[in-house]
Amino acid sequence: MSEDRLFASEDSCDGAFQFNEAVAAVFPDMLERSIPGYAASILTIGSLAHRYVRAETRCFDLGCSLGAATLAMRHNIAEPGCHIQAIDSSTAMIQRCRKIIADDDALVPVEVITADVRDAEIQNASMVVMNYTLQFLPIADRNDVIDTICQGMNDGGVFVLSEKIEDDDQQIEDLLVDLHHEHKKRNAYSDSEISRKRAAIENVLIPESLDAHRTRLSAAGFNHVGVWQRHFNFVSLVAFK
Repeated sequence: MSEDRLFASEDSCDGAFQFNEAVAAVFPDMLERSIPGYAASILTIGSLAHRYVRAETRCFDLGCSLGAATLAMRHNIAEPGCHIQAIDSSTAMIQRCRKIIADDDALVPVEVITADVRDAEIQNASMVVMNYTLQFLPIADRNDVIDTICQGMNDGGVFVLSEKIEDDDQQIEDLLVDLHHEHKKRNAYSDSEISRKRAAIENVLIPESLDAHRTRLSAAGFNHVGVWQRHFNFVSLVAFK
C-alpha cells in the first residue's frame, strides 16, 4: 500500500481535490489514516449484505472508488443469483478497481462501470451503498439521487449511507473538527498536510447535518432510518425501504 504524501509539499497537489491517478494510487492509505472507523464500516457492510441481500436481486456500490464496499458485499452475500454493479465516475479509480475485482476469487458477478452515479439505473435492488459519495455531489442533486435509489429498491432492501457531517452547534462542530485533526496527526499527517488537504477539498466535499440526511431519506420513502456508526464528524446510516 503506497503512502499518502500528496499534500506533503506546497506544489504536490495543486488546485481543487480530484479523484485522479495520484489520489487513486494512495487511496487505501488515505482512507485508513483519514477516516476514523472506516475499516469497521466496511466490515459491517459485509454483515448487512449477509443479512439483507435476497436471491436474484441486484446490489449497487455507488461511488465505488477501489471497490472496498463491493468486495465486502461480494464475500458475504449468502443467496444465489445476485449481481453487483460498482459505479464510479473516476477513470483512475475504475481502472484500479477492475483489476482488484478481477484478482478476487469470489463468485458473485461484479460489473464495474465508469459512470456518474446520478445516472445509475437502480432496479431490483436489495442493497445499495453510498460510502462517502453523496457529499461530493451538488446539494441540489442529492434529493433526486436518494429518490431514485429508494424507488429502485425492493421492499425490505437496505441502503447504507456514510457521510462526513457538520454539527448544527458551532461549538460542537469546532470540537469535532479538532478531534478529527488530532486523529490525523496521530496517523502521521503534519499540520501543513492537514491544512493543504482541507483547502483543496473545501469546495469539493460539501457536508450537511445529520438531520438533513435523515429528513431526505424519510422524504424519499425509507421507512426506518438510523445511525449505526459515528466517530467524530463521520457517520454511517442505514435505511430500509
